[in-house]
Amino acid sequence: MPFIRRFTVFLCMACLPASTLAAELMVSAAASLTNAFRDIGRRFEQQHPGTVVRFNFAASGILLQQLRQGAPADVFASADQATMDRAAAEKLVDGLTRRNFAANSVVLVAPARGGPDLATLQDLLSPAVERIGVGKPATVPVGGYTKQALEAAGLWTPLEAKFILADSVRQVLDYVGRGEVDAGFVYRTDAALARDKARVVLTVAGHAPVLYPVAATPESRSPGLARSFIDFLFSEPGREALRRYGFENP
Repeated sequence: MPFIRRFTVFLCMACLPASTLAAELMVSAAASLTNAFRDIGRRFEQQHPGTVVRFNFAASGILLQQLRQGAPADVFASADQATMDRAAAEKLVDGLTRRNFAANSVVLVAPARGGPDLATLQDLLSPAVERIGVGKPATVPVGGYTKQALEAAGLWTPLEAKFILADSVRQVLDYVGRGEVDAGFVYRTDAALARDKARVVLTVAGHAPVLYPVAATPESRSPGLARSFIDFLFSEPGREALRRYGFENP
């Protein structure tokens, strides 16, 4: 009898229309997209009843490593082109779905209260600056942009002994906000979320444009839904959410 009941339940579920069954979408996204994508996820769910959007936020390079190891993901959004290039070369994403959906800028920040007086990158050479928060260049895109800018200014090697390396842009921001470093390099969008803890000293130049690419993965369990999510980033609700958190059009 228990078997018959279970079999009957299975048959009933099998007869349900697909629209009544919850669809799950897994999005792996750069840490700097956390707030904007959570907002976008809620909006996407509202327009796609029965859909649940789940996120995995981390540094882009770490997300790439996870994809290599077989971590489930339907959509991958990176904070730089180089990481997405590697993902495409390794066929971890569907290159035909790749699109740039947002732009950002790198800023130098210092603790909101106290800390050394800074106005230029050269001021980081001051003995008063003992610790500088920098994302790990190999895995954290903001760290890669930082390295490009400091190398262009001839400052990477002179400052290297002061670097406190972080696993994500949000970790750099935390270091600055807690006063554990005298300065740090983050995205403007992240700095805007912590105005009470960090102040922007200057906008950094001398690096590649900060463009965010997104693509569906070939192993997606819901390829149609993955493409719909990517399209949603370019819809007015998606663009409005990105603007709300300081992202610009690519």
